[in-house]
Amino acid sequence: MATPLMPYRGRFAPSPTGPLHDGSLVAALASWLDARAHGGAWLVRIEDVDGPRCPPGAAEFILGQLAALGLQPDEPPVWQSRRGELYQAALDRLIASGQAYGCACTRAEIAAAYERTIGLRPKHGELVYPGTCRGGTHGRPARAWRLRVHGRIDWRDRRLGAQTQDVATEVGDFVLKRADGLWAYQLAVVVDDADQGITDIVRGEDLADNTPRQIALQQALGLPTPRYLHTPLVLAPDGHKLSKQNGAAALDLSDPVARLAEAAQRLGLRPDLPPGITTADLLARLATHWRQALESQAA
Repeated sequence: MATPLMPYRGRFAPSPTGPLHDGSLVAALASWLDARAHGGAWLVRIEDVDGPRCPPGAAEFILGQLAALGLQPDEPPVWQSRRGELYQAALDRLIASGQAYGCACTRAEIAAAYERTIGLRPKHGELVYPGTCRGGTHGRPARAWRLRVHGRIDWRDRRLGAQTQDVATEVGDFVLKRADGLWAYQLAVVVDDADQGITDIVRGEDLADNTPRQIALQQALGLPTPRYLHTPLVLAPDGHKLSKQNGAAALDLSDPVARLAEAAQRLGLRPDLPPGITTADLLARLATHWRQALESQAA
């Protein structure tokens, strides 16, 4: 748990590419409950750094969904699209220290280089960057900026336990600022978490693979590493992760108590639901259950 010197600060950080669905509610509820159980603050950050994928009004709709569920942030929400100066300052620091460099490669060139050096393409995820521009762009203009990574990152997840990833061989030097001028998610989230004093990150298990890259960036920038808890995923009938990309339906908020109860069950909580219970009462009961589970784990 957070110490008196570092009061707990958690956050829910949705990307406004569409409404919240059942899976995103599980992550939102878990992060809210963990903050309440620790007596800490819960923040909401709108991760709209990829502006072209975020339709107008989507962020406001998500905030309305959270309000209907009784999940109110303790501070005004922030928007990544309004924080470019912070990201540029971080990138400038990394460039000045030699930890970031310009990359002139196109996607096609990276794919071709990867096939020449590795012999095949990975079945899932992005291509591992082969380091073509690590020694310079040979007179070509830089299209993107990358972090120079080194070796393995070891970390511990509160649910998944000990984790490790060799970022250098499994990911390679990853992008901080994209060729289209947009800020990469990894840089934005690390800068924002540090700027907002986030001590604990609670999010879906699908983002666990991002954590080593974010820790590498935290180390490069001299920033603290939060504690991590990755929650179970909600799966679609076909067994894939429920997501906006595969057409997950927006939350049906005609009965907010029922939606919260369903999300709680997916987190392993089974509170009593007396007739007429309100969202506020249910959330209070769930926070008590979450706190008791934490105390049991610590005993």
